[in-house]
Amino acid sequence: MCSWDDVSRIATALPDADEQSGRDGLRSWKVRDKTFVWERPLRKADLAALGDAAPDGPILGVWVADLGVKEAILADDPDLFFTTPHFDGYAAVLVRLDRIDEPELTELMVEAWLDRAPKKVAQAYLDEIEPR
Repeated sequence: MCSWDDVSRIATALPDADEQSGRDGLRSWKVRDKTFVWERPLRKADLAALGDAAPDGPILGVWVADLGVKEAILADDPDLFFTTPHFDGYAAVLVRLDRIDEPELTELMVEAWLDRAPKKVAQAYLDEIEPR
């Protein structure tokens, strides 16, 4: 059970990551101007598509490495991870933020950051946390 404060703390601890707010007041976290996670409330079309399965509570959007990873994550825990037709064909999943534990959130966010960060920045981070 995580909060937006947890997302912000985890994201901004990563190299070259920063938090931005859009005109709509929703936050996103970027590495060198590439979004890796973002606030993603459900829209009318999402609610219509999900019907009774539409969750309430905070929703985090997360970029993943590819569509295969997306499908694996969705299959792993459908009570935690989901998608909407808006994201068909995109390597991103939606997360019920108030249901994920901090270690899993951290892993998911670091993987998203690694995928979106410049290769040299990502490799320097990996070298720092896993010295050879």
